Amino acid sequence: MENKQKEKVWFITGSSRGFGKIWTEAALKRGDKVAATARNINSIATLKEMYGDQVLVLEVDVTNASQVQNAISEANRYFGRLDIVFNNAGYSLVGTIEESSTDEIKAMYETNIMGAIHIIQAALPILRAQGYGHILGTSSAVGIYSNPLIGYYCSSKFAFEAIYDSLSKEVATFGIKVTLIEPGAYSTEFSSAESLKIASKKIADYDDLKSNLIENLQKLERGNPIATPEAIFAVVDAENPPLRLLLGKNDLPYIQQTYAERLQEWETWKTVSEAAQG
Repeated sequence: MENKQKEKVWFITGSSRGFGKIWTEAALKRGDKVAATARNINSIATLKEMYGDQVLVLEVDVTNASQVQNAISEANRYFGRLDIVFNNAGYSLVGTIEESSTDEIKAMYETNIMGAIHIIQAALPILRAQGYGHILGTSSAVGIYSNPLIGYYCSSKFAFEAIYDSLSKEVATFGIKVTLIEPGAYSTEFSSAESLKIASKKIADYDDLKSNLIENLQKLERGNPIATPEAIFAVVDAENPPLRLLLGKNDLPYIQQTYAERLQEWETWKTVSEAAQG
């Protein structure tokens, strides 16, 4: 059963800043209804003042499964349905593989992976009962290739991509669509203290690598996040939305090169691989 109503009902995590804030406000401006969530409800309180009953603001820590369940249920009761469930909450951990501590890695995974799983598992019974729905998630271009210094963040997005890929195959028969949004480099608040944690341990041997990477990052052409809502709307309004959508123009050439190199390496070692078949 497809929802034919014109206005859409969104549930969005991480609505207080960055892409989440931009997409939440854009959806409201176009007349949709939004259950907007953030860890601190005060950070999104102005949405209620501006949009009234069109928006439901909820305090949600995605790492708290029971809080997530309550929020999803409350949003469904308030609006009567959920059309779009958008996993957007997440942050990056900056540090080499050697420098990052177990606790720092686990904390990031709790938000980036377990938080997303909590949302998906809470929403699916509602979407299955409806017979329609669209689960989106903010991944990253570095969910396709990995970079030094953010290896653990990249790994969380690799895992995020695998979960969404499997999910898309599991829920298609229920009328539920799944899309990964993969932004490249954008001028968002992603470098703020809430969006980016620095590994506490510092090893001097990596200083040259870090300074070179920082220098290259400063030269990087960054997209304008204000230009992204129309791409999101194109996806949620599409009859057959993609499983993956890159945001920005700079990553596809690099991804094409990355995949070509992987294929070439597998081909080069094909004889050894095939001999291992037994």
